[in-house]
Amino acid sequence: MTKRAYNFNAGPAALPLEVLERAQKQFVDYEDTGMSIMEMSHRGAVYEGVHKEAEQRLLSLLGNPEGFKVLFLQGGASTQFAMIPMNLLGEGQVASYVDTGSWAGKAISEAKLLGETQVAASTKADHYMRVPTSEELQIAANAAYVHLTSNETIGGVQFKQFPDTGDVPLVVDMSSDILSRPLDMSQFGMIYAGAQKNLGPSGVTVVIAREELVNHSPKHIPTIFRYDTHLSNGSLYNTPPSFAIYMVNEVLKWIEEQGGLEGVERLNTQKANLIYDAIDNSNGFYKGAAHSDSRSHMNITFRLQTEELEKAFIKASEQAGFVGLKGHRSVGGLRASIYNAVPYESCKALVEFMRDFQKKHGE
Repeated sequence: MTKRAYNFNAGPAALPLEVLERAQKQFVDYEDTGMSIMEMSHRGAVYEGVHKEAEQRLLSLLGNPEGFKVLFLQGGASTQFAMIPMNLLGEGQVASYVDTGSWAGKAISEAKLLGETQVAASTKADHYMRVPTSEELQIAANAAYVHLTSNETIGGVQFKQFPDTGDVPLVVDMSSDILSRPLDMSQFGMIYAGAQKNLGPSGVTVVIAREELVNHSPKHIPTIFRYDTHLSNGSLYNTPPSFAIYMVNEVLKWIEEQGGLEGVERLNTQKANLIYDAIDNSNGFYKGAAHSDSRSHMNITFRLQTEELEKAFIKASEQAGFVGLKGHRSVGGLRASIYNAVPYESCKALVEFMRDFQKKHGE
């Protein structure tokens, strides 16, 4: 095998090498069936076994929270931005949203098309370089739910703790940091995530929700967009993205092998601290973009003194085998996405490159 790239892509992102190698071995003939998992009927016993195993393994990693159900859907978080208000926003209610950046903004825009919305807190005035405190949160009295984005990939900000929303269900888009740390599921009504950052390949969206939130969808919305449709059919109402779900199950096995969410969190903290320390100890050559108390452990955003220097950094990094370090086009700068599957060795190599680049270009 040729040398693997140092993959810091924001999504689709790095997958564990061990998972890719296992999938490679099983790609043509899964478990001596004479077929790839992609060729099987989703109604067959072999695939349904994989499907159920992925559901159970996911809940197990989260501590088997009582009353929660797993749905494997399609359309990414972007479809969930519409499905959530479709299903959860009742007549006479308000959807409360926490505005922390681009992805939260897209969720708000979709909700506005479907009912009354309220921005419960916003950090727009700080250019979305921090998350709001619990004290800033002003939830509408008749809120159907409170929605927030746990980690904003573009700004590189992340909630370290989640606000207490009382009796109002907390709905969280965890597309970019799901299973990166232990969670107290009693805080949430629903969490959801596109798989392509921490769970597997693109193509499947995971929803983990309290059963009472998703078992009675409004009758007037299309069948395919009703949570209770997918709940009552075990996520098999229509043909699921079977290979992507198989890959999610393999990634979940890999997380178990790392020591579960506690083990993954330890490694993620080490990786993030390594790169943030390099930024903070560069005598101003590198400057972290996000406020220090809101820094993401998944997406590290930073700048250099000039855009010309940033372009030189990108060019040199690509020549050295690094992929995905260019910041999002909407904000520029630099970004290292260090999701669960990005090895510590890749982060160490990046720090060494950063120091070498500073020696060559610093004053």
